[in-house]
Amino acid sequence: MANFDWIADQTEFDALVDELSEASAYALDTEFHRERTYLPQLAVVQLATLNRIALVDTLAVDVHALGRAFDTDAVCVMHAGSQDLEILQLGTGTVPRRMFDTQIAALFCGYRTSSLGKLVEGFLGVQLDKSSQLTDWTRRPLPDADLRYAASDVAHLLELRDTLAGRLEERGRLAWAEEEIERLRSKDRTPPDPDTLWWKLRGKTKLNGRARGVAQELAAWRDQVAKKQNRPPRTVLSDMPLLALAQRPARNIEQLKGVRNLDLRRFKQTDQLLAAIERGAQLPKEAVRLPPKRPENIADVDGVVALCLAWLAQRAGEEALDMSVLGTRDDVTSLVLHQPSRLSKGWRDTLVGRELRAIIDGTAGLRVNGTKLELLDRAPS
Repeated sequence: MANFDWIADQTEFDALVDELSEASAYALDTEFHRERTYLPQLAVVQLATLNRIALVDTLAVDVHALGRAFDTDAVCVMHAGSQDLEILQLGTGTVPRRMFDTQIAALFCGYRTSSLGKLVEGFLGVQLDKSSQLTDWTRRPLPDADLRYAASDVAHLLELRDTLAGRLEERGRLAWAEEEIERLRSKDRTPPDPDTLWWKLRGKTKLNGRARGVAQELAAWRDQVAKKQNRPPRTVLSDMPLLALAQRPARNIEQLKGVRNLDLRRFKQTDQLLAAIERGAQLPKEAVRLPPKRPENIADVDGVVALCLAWLAQRAGEEALDMSVLGTRDDVTSLVLHQPSRLSKGWRDTLVGRELRAIIDGTAGLRVNGTKLELLDRAPS
């Protein structure tokens, strides 16, 4: 394991950001917890250049300065960076302007694993120690074994990126990977509208009429309290009593006592809870935000969707791509219903989207030839 620096001083961190800004590329990873707080709690940022590995104590320094490096031409290399980008957006207010995700790149090389350890071993012949995955990263001081583990997550990313980029270049797929990485990088991370939070409730489809308004108000209230107290929303009020209160709104404390999984001995906001229930019960019908409806004719297109999925699966196999990378059932259904779909954009459109639209429009057909499907041009000559 290469040497690394532990940085818990703001001046040292600012100097490190200057180094990153001048590099052509740097590796980045984060260690955080999200189970005890409203927002994920960033504990450590791991950074590496060709010459140095640094572990940053984000409990001791202000990570906003990292935004300076993000706004340069330096390429930020991450592995499975979706959650890291979310954390960085919250911590710095921005995300890297240029990035490379080794997980996405590996998928386009035909690898189906998302494990950094397996990729580093498979491509570079190096075994990573993954024994500290469940450590408490907010402890100080961190044990040496945990520090070594954290450093290993970025120690080989730059070399792995170069290897994967070379493989992709050889296969003519580098542009595909770059397109997917940019889709991830530029994803909208705006917090959801409080009035739509109830859409995430399991069992929401069982709610009707007034119950929907109560669920909307309770979910928004729960989120507001959780944010103020910096705790996960479901620790304020779990989904089960929320749904129960939506279906049978309580009007007083006595009625609250009969709600399953609502322990009033530990619940300190009964007045606020009852007020939220009342607001929801009085909410005008037009003020209730309903989830997007599934198209009414979706059952009518099941056969066409199944046919398109068969062709999609074959094309994914021919290209040595995981089918979920090429397209999902939802992607195909949207295409069949002439709605926005990933399959009608970029490399997916070039590879298979145009063929699927031809099948859907009837200008092409499918024929079984042994164990394979063949695409037939049905356009008039």
